[in-house]
Amino acid sequence: MNNAPERGAPERRAPERRTAPDHGTASGPLKAMSPGVVDYLFRQLVAGSPAEDVQWGSEGVALSAQPPGAELARRLSECDLDALTPTELFHYVRAAQRLASWAEALREDAVGRYCGPPRQEASPQEHAQPAPVRGTEK
Repeated sequence: MNNAPERGAPERRAPERRTAPDHGTASGPLKAMSPGVVDYLFRQLVAGSPAEDVQWGSEGVALSAQPPGAELARRLSECDLDALTPTELFHYVRAAQRLASWAEALREDAVGRYCGPPRQEASPQEHAQPAPVRGTEK
């Protein structure tokens, strides 16, 4: 009636299933490398050229050079982090930090305006309605 294991009796466990490694799919940094990328890197290695793809610099503004704002936020949100190289991931983090600092400065400015002394408003004369032109009154 009692299902607790007795003292001294070995506890029975189901044998752990070990699966064979799946050689068909890559993991880690190789996950993002297509056969074309591997071929490109191999040709770069054989030619003695740097393995980095430097041509992307002519295609647009790099994340590290993008000024903080809505466009940088959009680009960061659309990045596939799993496909970034360690160097690209470093630049991604730096760009995200710049964006966060920029947003924090906006927030601090807004809080300062909200909590600070009221701004001087226009004088009552500026808000007064213009006097009617003589001769048009009924």
